[in-house]
Amino acid sequence: MKVILLANVKALGKKDDVVEVAEGYAVNFLLPRKLAIRADNKAINDLKGKEESKRFKIEEERKAAKAVAERLESITVKIRSASGADGRLYGAVTAKDIAEALDKDFGITVDKRKIELADNIKAYGSYTLNVKLYEGVVGKIALVVHQ
Repeated sequence: MKVILLANVKALGKKDDVVEVAEGYAVNFLLPRKLAIRADNKAINDLKGKEESKRFKIEEERKAAKAVAERLESITVKIRSASGADGRLYGAVTAKDIAEALDKDFGITVDKRKIELADNIKAYGSYTLNVKLYEGVVGKIALVVHQ
């Protein structure tokens, strides 16, 4: 009997998989526990519609991330910071500071965890940082830290 899994079932498959199982296993275990439904034409068409909707949503998110990446490459983020006599900054410029400057100056909202910093920035200068916007989409930010 063919069934569509509604949840991950160990040693059988993952959610939304169409699998062939023994009729007794389906009728006595999977169906009563709401782990699966019968794979009739309506259920298979619904599953195809869900998969198509999910692919469309992923593609739209990827397009939006690419647009943001292109916009990021055309701008320069400038952060002003105070320093001591030796030219080292008081404190450091963090990913949170960069994300806030992006939002305030350019209206681009980026999660601070997506900005890749090897370590906090503790000196004046120009930096190029990567931003992971989406799976497979990486933008670059030009950052200038000045007095």
